[in-house]
Amino acid sequence: MRVRFAPSPSGLLHVGNARVALVNWLFARSRGGEFYLRFDDTDSGPATATFAAAIVADLDWLGLDRDRTLRQSDRLADYAAAADRLRAAGRLYACYETETELAARRA
Repeated sequence: MRVRFAPSPSGLLHVGNARVALVNWLFARSRGGEFYLRFDDTDSGPATATFAAAIVADLDWLGLDRDRTLRQSDRLADYAAAADRLRAAGRLYACYETETELAARRA
Protein backbone atom coordinates (compact mmCIF):
# COMPACT_ATOMS: atom_id res chain seq x y z
CA MET A 1 0.00 0.00 0.00
CA ARG A 2 1.19 3.51 -0.79
CA VAL A 3 -0.01 6.62 0.97
CA ARG A 4 0.94 10.09 -0.14
CA PHE A 5 1.07 13.58 1.26
CA ALA A 6 0.83 16.07 -1.60
CA PRO A 7 1.42 19.65 -0.52
CA SER A 8 1.86 22.50 -2.95
CA PRO A 9 5.30 24.06 -2.41
CA SER A 10 3.81 27.54 -2.54
CA GLY A 11 4.01 28.26 1.16
CA LEU A 12 4.95 26.89 4.55
CA LEU A 13 3.18 24.00 6.23
CA HIS A 14 0.48 24.85 8.73
CA VAL A 15 -1.13 22.75 11.44
CA GLY A 16 -3.73 21.35 9.04
CA ASN A 17 -1.04 20.19 6.61
CA ALA A 18 0.95 18.64 9.44
CA ARG A 19 -2.13 16.80 10.70
CA VAL A 20 -2.82 15.28 7.26
CA ALA A 21 0.82 14.28 6.88
CA LEU A 22 0.85 12.67 10.34
CA VAL A 23 -2.40 10.74 9.82
CA ASN A 24 -1.24 9.48 6.42
CA TRP A 25 2.19 8.53 7.79
CA LEU A 26 0.65 6.68 10.76
CA PHE A 27 -1.77 4.85 8.46
CA ALA A 28 1.00 3.75 6.10
CA ARG A 29 3.39 2.70 8.86
CA SER A 30 0.73 0.82 10.85
CA ARG A 31 -0.06 -1.31 7.81
CA GLY A 32 3.45 -1.88 6.50
CA GLY A 33 2.88 0.54 3.65
CA GLU A 34 4.96 3.25 2.06
CA PHE A 35 4.68 6.99 2.70
CA TYR A 36 5.35 9.25 -0.27
CA LEU A 37 5.87 12.98 -0.32
CA ARG A 38 4.59 14.17 -3.69
CA PHE A 39 4.92 17.87 -4.38
CA ASP A 40 1.90 19.18 -6.26
CA ASP A 41 3.92 21.66 -8.29
CA THR A 42 2.03 21.80 -11.59
CA ASP A 43 -0.05 24.90 -10.96
CA SER A 44 1.08 28.26 -12.21
CA GLY A 45 1.35 29.65 -8.69
CA PRO A 46 4.43 30.61 -6.76
CA ALA A 47 5.86 27.12 -6.17
CA THR A 48 9.47 27.42 -5.10
CA ALA A 49 12.38 25.23 -4.15
CA THR A 50 12.67 27.24 -0.93
CA PHE A 51 9.18 26.22 0.19
CA ALA A 52 9.79 22.61 -0.89
CA ALA A 53 12.94 22.50 1.22
CA ALA A 54 11.05 23.99 4.17
CA ILE A 55 8.34 21.33 3.86
CA VAL A 56 10.96 18.57 3.87
CA ALA A 57 12.62 20.14 6.92
CA ASP A 58 9.27 20.36 8.73
CA LEU A 59 8.46 16.71 8.02
CA ASP A 60 11.93 15.74 9.23
CA TRP A 61 11.40 17.75 12.41
CA LEU A 62 8.11 15.92 12.95
CA GLY A 63 9.90 12.59 12.48
CA LEU A 64 7.87 11.67 9.39
CA ASP A 65 10.33 9.75 7.25
CA ARG A 66 9.52 9.20 3.58
CA ASP A 67 9.98 6.24 1.30
CA ARG A 68 10.02 8.44 -1.79
CA THR A 69 9.86 12.10 -2.67
CA LEU A 70 8.25 12.91 -6.00
CA ARG A 71 7.39 16.02 -7.95
CA GLN A 72 4.20 15.94 -9.95
CA SER A 73 5.88 18.09 -12.62
CA ASP A 74 8.39 15.27 -13.22
CA ARG A 75 5.52 12.98 -14.24
CA LEU A 76 3.82 15.15 -16.88
CA ALA A 77 4.80 12.71 -19.64
CA ASP A 78 3.17 9.87 -17.67
CA TYR A 79 -0.05 11.88 -17.31
CA ALA A 80 -0.03 12.72 -21.03
CA ALA A 81 0.43 9.03 -21.89
CA ALA A 82 -2.49 8.08 -19.63
CA ALA A 83 -4.65 10.74 -21.29
CA ASP A 84 -3.67 9.38 -24.70
CA ARG A 85 -4.71 5.86 -23.64
CA LEU A 86 -8.05 7.13 -22.35
CA ARG A 87 -8.60 9.14 -25.53
CA ALA A 88 -7.80 6.11 -27.70
CA ALA A 89 -10.26 4.02 -25.67
CA GLY A 90 -12.99 6.64 -26.10
CA ARG A 91 -13.04 7.41 -22.38
CA LEU A 92 -11.69 10.95 -22.37
CA TYR A 93 -14.11 13.78 -22.95
CA ALA A 94 -13.28 17.40 -23.63
CA CYS A 95 -14.77 20.13 -21.47
CA TYR A 96 -16.07 23.06 -23.49
CA GLU A 97 -17.29 25.21 -20.62
CA THR A 98 -15.62 28.54 -20.02
CA GLU A 99 -13.96 29.44 -16.72
CA THR A 100 -16.98 31.64 -15.95
CA GLU A 101 -19.40 28.76 -16.55
CA LEU A 102 -17.33 26.42 -14.40
CA ALA A 103 -17.17 28.99 -11.60
CA ALA A 104 -20.97 29.37 -11.75
CA ARG A 105 -21.41 25.59 -11.43
CA ARG A 106 -19.12 25.52 -8.39
CA ALA A 107 -20.98 28.36 -6.64
